[in-house]
Amino acid sequence: MLCAGETLGIAVSGGADSVALLRLMIELRDALGVRLVVLHFNHQFRGDEAAADARFVQDLAAAHGLGCESRAHDVRGAAQREGWNLEDAARRLRYGFFEELIARGQVTRVAVGHTADDQAETVLAHLLRGTGLTGLAGIHPILPLGSGAIVRPLLEIRKQELREYLAAVGQTWREDLSNDDTTRLRARIRHGLLPILEKDFEAQVVPQLCRLASLAGDEEAFWDYCVGAALANRVTREASGAIAIRAADLLQPLGVAAFGALPAAQPSATGASASVGLSRRIVRRICQELRGGREGLTARHADQVLRLARQPASASGAETHLPGVRVERNFEMLRFSAASRSSAAIPGPRAARAGGAATRFEYSIRLDDPGPSEIVVPEIGRRVRFKLIDWPQASRETSMRHGALDRDRLRSPLVVRSWLPGDCFRPSGRRHIRKLKRLLLESRISLRDRAGWPVLTSAGKIVWARGFPVAADFAAAAGTEVGVLIEEELL
Repeated sequence: MLCAGETLGIAVSGGADSVALLRLMIELRDALGVRLVVLHFNHQFRGDEAAADARFVQDLAAAHGLGCESRAHDVRGAAQREGWNLEDAARRLRYGFFEELIARGQVTRVAVGHTADDQAETVLAHLLRGTGLTGLAGIHPILPLGSGAIVRPLLEIRKQELREYLAAVGQTWREDLSNDDTTRLRARIRHGLLPILEKDFEAQVVPQLCRLASLAGDEEAFWDYCVGAALANRVTREASGAIAIRAADLLQPLGVAAFGALPAAQPSATGASASVGLSRRIVRRICQELRGGREGLTARHADQVLRLARQPASASGAETHLPGVRVERNFEMLRFSAASRSSAAIPGPRAARAGGAATRFEYSIRLDDPGPSEIVVPEIGRRVRFKLIDWPQASRETSMRHGALDRDRLRSPLVVRSWLPGDCFRPSGRRHIRKLKRLLLESRISLRDRAGWPVLTSAGKIVWARGFPVAADFAAAAGTEVGVLIEEELL
């Protein structure tokens, strides 16, 4: 966990566990060759009591000649603003404080006071809420964080042992009465379930649960390697931060070279594909990268994504929402992107609607004057130009054969708008009327690119759509005198 010469930040809340951690590390610092700094994060949950905790920690650090870095934050307010639950908000902000100190070089690692009892409570909490194998690993002894790490030196020591140690050295601590609030699952496990298990079922239940977590952690280390091997050169990271992977690569990750000739689709004894476990972990890894953590993500969420991946490529445009992540099917690809709070609340898969409110638009245009006319469409960042040309000469250009409209066939009102479900027309060169949605799908235009796709209507009829031949009934022909060419330019 530590190397000589490092500066170790000791996270001290004022409670018995963190105070014991500090006193133990003071005894061990010379043997370990490390320098110590005390860290305190005030969540501002308990008003004057929290302020008294902060003063206690500062005085404790001063009494031992140690520097102290403190931070106070309105965690409850941040949780309300960001849509986080209170526990998640506290952890995000507290660990953000630690990461900031590591990034500034004030400490190289941060030690926190999680104990064997905390580990047992975590494993039980995960079991009660419903967990996969990942959740059985509980609290990790070493957690990578930025350029440093969080280390947990007390993870194999019982809380009672630490209190006995503090009594032996004459060290006081602060009690946080909120830890006894049995409306919280953790407190009910600590004060209700664990004592019953120890008394009536297994006296060594805490060490046994800690051993289970350790074994599961070893398995997770192997799976982490497998996920990294499966993802190597298989994902595309966009400038926006979104991550894309082929649906086939997600469903059959065992086909990569790192695993040799393992049969990707061979069923296990339970009837499931041998690769499903790895597929779920790939989903969680991608979501973790986008969200900065995987709290709140369950096997059910991963299965939502796998169901989306199993749909045919013709289901392009379908999407599903996980906590903090939106997953869209784009033909053979799945695109993961960080979701806003509003979209993150939408449960389960749903069909995406083309053209959100931000890309709906409608502008009128007149072609009465000679020379080019144009309109600016800020919703799609384009300028649309309408160029009038002398058709008898222009018609010799074969490239214009299906790209020009006959001005005299157009009727008012002329409107440039975003396409709508149900739009259809007969492109020049085609025998039948086609739905624009089907044409976009056949042209493999992604859902994101389809949003705000521009069309021109004449008296309510579509005569032009970006990327397709103009409508056959309005196309310039042998008798056309003035043609209309439509061009787009990025703003």
